[in-house]
Amino acid sequence: MMKTLLTYSCLLFGATLQGISMSLFLFPHSIPSGGAAGLAILINHFFSLSLGFSLWLANIVFLLFALPYFGFTWTLRTVISVAITSMTVGYITSQFPHIHINIFLCIIAGSVCFGLGVGLLIRSGASSGGMVIPALMIANYKNWSPGKVMMGINFFIFVLTALVIDYKIVLYAIICQFISTNIIDYIYEFKFHRISFLSAAWRKR
Repeated sequence: MMKTLLTYSCLLFGATLQGISMSLFLFPHSIPSGGAAGLAILINHFFSLSLGFSLWLANIVFLLFALPYFGFTWTLRTVISVAITSMTVGYITSQFPHIHINIFLCIIAGSVCFGLGVGLLIRSGASSGGMVIPALMIANYKNWSPGKVMMGINFFIFVLTALVIDYKIVLYAIICQFISTNIIDYIYEFKFHRISFLSAAWRKR
């Protein structure tokens, strides 16, 4: 019981941290933290839907693919993760819209928060949704680090977002990905000697 409580506490904290990084630091500058976030920004741009709802829409397709491959437990935790992140983004962007701090400080702060959040989600047996799902599939099959795979998958969406909104977004997004993926990989590979239940056991159960 205690292990389950701690696992879901880490999931809650990681998802909330991810939502804070997007809504406070990255989305005000239209910087996507990943592929799904890039799609959410594009949906918001073209259809004027809220960023929180757009983020949820961007994740639906990937969550449908996740169930048969990763199993019920992992998919359920990822659905919870996406829901918490989307609600966090929706709340913060509605209460504190268009917060513009120095863009480079935002990139650093957002990247660190995002990397920590996603790293905790993976270690608690979930993911942030979106492109993390195919990234984990490829990482498992090829035995590659999930962070680097995720960066490669996201690059195309970064370019598309830059073409639609601002060409500088590609550079900002790459910097964000470089910082966050290294943090994700560090947390993913870190050995928890006494908290064994927080292993990267995201495979199908």
